[in-house]
Amino acid sequence: MGNPLRTAQDRRLPRIPEPCALVIFGVTGDLSRKKLIPAVYDLANRGLLPPGFVVVGFARADWGDGDFESLAYAAAKKGARTPWREDVWQRLNSQFHFVPGSFDDDGDFDKLAETLDDLRVRNGIAGSTAFYFSIPPAAFPLVLNQLNRTGMADSDKSGGWRRVVVEKPFGHDLQSAVQLNQLVDDVFNPEDVFRIDHYLGKETVQNILALRFANSLFEPVWNSKYVDSVQITMAEDVGIGTRAAFYDASGAARDVLQNHLLQLLALVGMEEPTSFDPQEVRAEKLKVLKAISLPADISTGSVRGQYLPGWVAGERAGGYLEEPNIPPNSTTETYAAVRLGIQNRRWAGVPFYVRVGKRMPRRVTEIAILFKRAPHLPFDPADVEMLGHNQLVVRVQPDEGVVLKFGSKVPGTSMEVRDIAMDFQYGEAFTESSPEAYERLVLDVLIGDRTLFPDAAEIEQSWRVIDPLEAAWAGTKPEPYRAGEWGPRASDEMLAREGRTWRRA
Repeated sequence: MGNPLRTAQDRRLPRIPEPCALVIFGVTGDLSRKKLIPAVYDLANRGLLPPGFVVVGFARADWGDGDFESLAYAAAKKGARTPWREDVWQRLNSQFHFVPGSFDDDGDFDKLAETLDDLRVRNGIAGSTAFYFSIPPAAFPLVLNQLNRTGMADSDKSGGWRRVVVEKPFGHDLQSAVQLNQLVDDVFNPEDVFRIDHYLGKETVQNILALRFANSLFEPVWNSKYVDSVQITMAEDVGIGTRAAFYDASGAARDVLQNHLLQLLALVGMEEPTSFDPQEVRAEKLKVLKAISLPADISTGSVRGQYLPGWVAGERAGGYLEEPNIPPNSTTETYAAVRLGIQNRRWAGVPFYVRVGKRMPRRVTEIAILFKRAPHLPFDPADVEMLGHNQLVVRVQPDEGVVLKFGSKVPGTSMEVRDIAMDFQYGEAFTESSPEAYERLVLDVLIGDRTLFPDAAEIEQSWRVIDPLEAAWAGTKPEPYRAGEWGPRASDEMLAREGRTWRRA
């Protein structure tokens, strides 16, 4: 029975799911240990999990519940955002269960179904279960077919809701994405499918919507009349780590540009939704994705790069071709930059420069709105030599916040004008630290809130942007850049041809 004193519009009280289970496929992997299990602990520590909540791990390991509890304890304690409280862990610890198994073994999935049936009675979870695919994309169809065969995906049969969480990459091109969407939607109800993009769970990404639609200050100038260009940057100082097999088959564009950066572009470019109903928000994002235009000449309007040996943060860094398990003749890009447009009345003529790269000087993800220069400056030219574009910069990570950059007079007897910055930082403005992205998204899955999850149409439309790029790049070699540099020289030249430069993040 619901709380009679609470309405759906009242956001002052915390949102707590009904009793349910979270099944994690691939629970021994990096994502589960570094993100999912710590997120579950932090939710429990904040009092946001229901009584009877259970976590069931499924993986190819000869373990029992005790082994899983030990792994979960180490993972939670190492990755927890909130203070460690042993009493919270002890209450949570008893709700961890492990089912060893292989994705192609019918008997193992029958055992998983039996386990969920037992927990339904023992823990009072009424059959409500979320299945989290923390597994390689190639295994998605196999697991989906097993869930379909056993009836575990059937909400009517289970007596509660059944949801599935699918990690990126969602396919490797448009055709594979369409096939996977069809399979997922055949096994689960479409409204029970959560395609997760963890960038959308970040506070600073959600703040883009608050910044635009909760204030009258920015929206009047958020258009082609006042905006010169938009730059979206995701730079990483690390290499590919242990992801050689996946990364070499994907590259920077498929790995990050197709999902994270196009989602950021959609949030920047979208119109105001009539409400924050999930369907309304996704509808506005989809309009932007459909309006994206590629360069007339992809060879000059985009750049691929691959890092060479160099220095990052004072340490020697090897080149991409020196990474373990990378073929010596690989032409996979570790850097991608492209000039996109949005063909609608608000944004016509405004270039959106999007770039992603590994082994850059430092780790930073930001969105920079560069405004047009004043049409007339009554100052002496020498007095405004240091004056650039007004800028509004949303720093997504790691120094979360917003910077407003504008011209101001330098103290003194002359009228010298140069840029200064007003800097808002989350860590200084709020006493509570921001939840981790997975913390927010796992809670949304358990509650059933799909606002921050792209739907099938968004995924497919994003591939319609990436596939022509990949086709044009086929058979070409990426431009070299040294580790510790901000990408290939050709990337700077791409902007220089239009009289612009990359913002130094």
